Amino acid sequence: QVQLVESGGGLVQAGGSLRLSCAASGRTFSRYGMGWFRQAPGKEREFVAAITWIGGSTYYGDSVKGRFTCSRDSAKNTLYLQMNTLKPEDTAVYYCAAVAQPRGVFTTAASYDYWGQGTQVTVSS
Repeated sequence: QVQLVESGGGLVQAGGSLRLSCAASGRTFSRYGMGWFRQAPGKEREFVAAITWIGGSTYYGDSVKGRFTCSRDSAKNTLYLQMNTLKPEDTAVYYCAAVAQPRGVFTTAASYDYWGQGTQVTVSS
């Protein structure tokens, strides 16, 4: 019953910005943290960013550090990813995910319990 729905993707020129949102709905669940992953055609799903729900501590993949910012609005049960200075190599389907309890490695997709269906981000050169 837990649903995560991404939005905000689209087509943008290199150097531009996009803000992705992930809205949670359905069953109420204990949330330790949430994260963003992306997957380009023919490539493995890649860690982008993560945030702890209570403290708001953030973590970023090396390829996006300094350009992307992960945040959350607890009252709205919404996760955000502000993407600046976008590059063509950022083109991918972006997925949000949630983990109910601390376990595994936050940079690994298998550590998460719930997943959204993804939103396409395309960066043109």
